[in-house]
Amino acid sequence: MQTVYAIQHIAFEDLGTWEDVLYQHNYRVRYVEAGVDDLSQAMNHEGLTIILGGPIGVYETHDYPFLENEISLIKQRLEKKLPTIGICLGAQLIAHALGAAVYAGAHKEIGWSTLQLSQVDHQPLAALQNLNVLHWHGDTFDLPPDAEHLASSAVYQNQAYRIGTAILGLQFHPEVAAEQLEKWLIGHTAELRQAGINIGQLRSYNERYAPLLEDASATMLKEYLKQNDLI
Repeated sequence: MQTVYAIQHIAFEDLGTWEDVLYQHNYRVRYVEAGVDDLSQAMNHEGLTIILGGPIGVYETHDYPFLENEISLIKQRLEKKLPTIGICLGAQLIAHALGAAVYAGAHKEIGWSTLQLSQVDHQPLAALQNLNVLHWHGDTFDLPPDAEHLASSAVYQNQAYRIGTAILGLQFHPEVAAEQLEKWLIGHTAELRQAGINIGQLRSYNERYAPLLEDASATMLKEYLKQNDLI
């Protein structure tokens, strides 16, 4: 049985529906908590490591000093070109480690909308074409050097990128499980109210779109695993 490491920055943002995909392909999942656990084993893992989202900013190292060590470990991992997926904060951390600027965006992007996919060979996000995905971020980033642009949204240009096939950064959230989204509404209540988001309306959209995303996201993850000879 192979292992996938998942680095969390807040407890309720986990692998969601991706866990089932990994279990189906005989993977076991090991979670490590950034800011609490030693990340060395996860970052040195030669198999897949997934860096998940969270409510803090890459640039908040004064308040969250553990970020400096995490970024250093990410740089070392990327130099080895080991299979790595970053989601939301994870994608921002990878972009920063690759030398790109990460900064507060002009608008918070919270809710469901479609992606505009780039015309590239072997597009890993092809299964998400014309599908609403969940966005939940206030920060954004410049495209890292040597990265291939994969997707944009109506609000932000850089929604996904890759380096080769092994390193994949996703600003949006493809992993969310429909049955778990209430945790997000509870855990992010302060952010939602500050941003003026209608929680009831967002819940309704979640119920409409999340089940559709689950199947397409599973297809997307399996395509990534195939492209990197991980299944």
